[in-house]
Amino acid sequence: MAEYVLEMKHITKRYGENTVLSDVSLSVKPGEIHALLGENGAGKSTLMNTLFGMPVIHSTGGFEGEVCLNGETVHVLSPYDAMEKGIGMVHQEFMLLPGFTIMENIKLNREITRPNLVSRVLGKNLETLDVKAMAADARKALDSVGMTIDEFTMVAGLPVGYMQFVEIAREIDKTGIKLLVFDEPTAVLTESEASQLIKVMKDISRRGIAIIFITHRLDEVMAAADNITILRDGKLVAVRETKDTSVTELAELMVGRKGESVVEMEQRTAPQDKVAMRIEDLQVDMPGETVRGVSLDIYEGEILGIGGLAGQGKLGIPNGVMSLYDVSGKVEFFGQELKLGDTKAALNAGIAMVSEDRKGVGLLLDQSIEDNIVFNAMQIKDEYLLKMGPIRLKNAKSIREEAEEMIRELDIRCFGPTQAVGTLSGGNQQKVCIARALCIGPKFLFVSEPTRGIDIGAKKLVLETLVKLNRERGMTVVIVSSELQELRSISDRIAIVSEGKLVDILSPHASEGDFGLAMSGIKPSEHRSKEGDTK
Repeated sequence: MAEYVLEMKHITKRYGENTVLSDVSLSVKPGEIHALLGENGAGKSTLMNTLFGMPVIHSTGGFEGEVCLNGETVHVLSPYDAMEKGIGMVHQEFMLLPGFTIMENIKLNREITRPNLVSRVLGKNLETLDVKAMAADARKALDSVGMTIDEFTMVAGLPVGYMQFVEIAREIDKTGIKLLVFDEPTAVLTESEASQLIKVMKDISRRGIAIIFITHRLDEVMAAADNITILRDGKLVAVRETKDTSVTELAELMVGRKGESVVEMEQRTAPQDKVAMRIEDLQVDMPGETVRGVSLDIYEGEILGIGGLAGQGKLGIPNGVMSLYDVSGKVEFFGQELKLGDTKAALNAGIAMVSEDRKGVGLLLDQSIEDNIVFNAMQIKDEYLLKMGPIRLKNAKSIREEAEEMIRELDIRCFGPTQAVGTLSGGNQQKVCIARALCIGPKFLFVSEPTRGIDIGAKKLVLETLVKLNRERGMTVVIVSSELQELRSISDRIAIVSEGKLVDILSPHASEGDFGLAMSGIKPSEHRSKEGDTK
C-alpha cells in the first residue's frame, strides 16, 4: 500500500502571463485530515480545480506537474473522472435538488434497480427502482453523520445545516471513496453543528478515508486537522503538523508580508473628533455577503478600510447603507438618521458609492466617458439638463466641461470625453466610476474592490486618486477590499469582518498575526488573553 493516497507534485498553473500556482506540492495520507489554508486568491481553488480535472484548467492550457493517487500517476480529465477514481467533494455551494427527497439526492445517478418482466425483454434501462434498497443505503449514510431525519423528507425547506450534512452523506454513500474534499463546510453552520461536523470528519478519517479540509476558521483547523498546508500568493509557504504549531503562527503564515506598500503614505494621526456616519445593528440580506448586526463609527475626514475574506459580509456594509439590498438597523449621517430602504435618500444626503461590479452596475460600456460621468447626476439630481417646461434636453456644453474637468483631475487616460468607456483600460474604467460618483457632489464615498481586475500600475493610480480626494477635498472615504496590503497602504483604520460581524478594528501597522486572527473571526486581544491563561 502506498504511503500517500494523494500526491500533487510541483503544480504550476498559468492563465496567459498570470501565474496563479507556482511549484505547489501537497501530500495526504490515508485516514489523514489535512487542512489547506490561505487567503482569498492564495491558490486553493485552483489547486482543487486541478485535482478534479475541472474544465477551467483543461480549457486554458492545462497545468505543469504531476498528480498521483496511491503512488500511481493519474490524469484526471473531468469531475466525473475524479469521482470514478475515488475523489469526492463536499461543496461550499449546495449541489442538492430541492424538489427531490433526501434519499433521492443521496442516490442520484447511482440508483439501485431490480429487473422486471419488461426489462428482461427490452433491456436494463426499464428496470424498476429498488426503493427499499436505496432507502437502506441512505439511512446508513445519514446515521454515519449523526442525522436522525427521515430519508424520505423533501430537501426543499430543510435548514442549511441539515443540507450540509446531506451533502456529506451523499459523498459517504459512494463506493470506492478514498479522498474527500471539504470546501468551507462550516461556513453556514451553527457552532454546535460545526462541532458535530468535525466529529463526523474524524469518524470518516478513522475509516481510512483521507480528507482535505479547506476553511478560514483556524480554531477548527487546530481541533480537526492532523497536518496543515499553507498557500500564499500561489506559492507553498509552509507545511505544519498541527501539534507543532499555533493559531497565531498559522495566522501569520496565511497573511505574511506581500512586499512593499502599493502607495507610499505620510504618517498621520487619523481624525476622530467628529463622527460622519454611525452604523448601529446593520443587517443586510445580500446574497453571499450577509451582514449580521454590524455597529461602527466612521469619522469625518478619515480613510477607513473594511477587509475580510470573500463572502464574509464586508461588501454587504456599503450595499446595505446604500439600500441596494434588504436592510435593517440604524444609520446616522452627521447626526441625521438616514432613511433605509431608499437609495435616493442616501445619494441626496451626500453619500456616493463606487460598486464592486463596475461592468454590471457601474458603467455603460457602449456609451461615452462624458455620458457615463454625468449619468447619476442627471438621473438623481436633474443636473446637466436644459429644462423647457416638461421637456428635458442634455446640456452638452456643461456635460463636456464637467467631463473634461474630471479627466484632468483624475488623470483618466483617454482620447477625449467622447471615447466609449468599454475601450478604456480597467484602471481608467475605474476612474470613470469614481468620476461618476463625484459628479453628485458627495461628502462621503464608499468604494468597493476598487482595484479588482486591474494591473499593479493601475492599482497605484486608483489608490492615489482616493488618497487625493481624501486629502485635498476632505472627503471621508471607506474602501472595501479583499487586498489587505492595499488597505494597509492607504487606510487610517481597518475594520475586519467575519461571518457578517465586525471582529475588530486594527491599525494598518498591526501585525500580520493580528490581521490573520481577525480574518479568521478571532479578536486578537482576546486570543492573547486566552493564550496567557493557558500558560
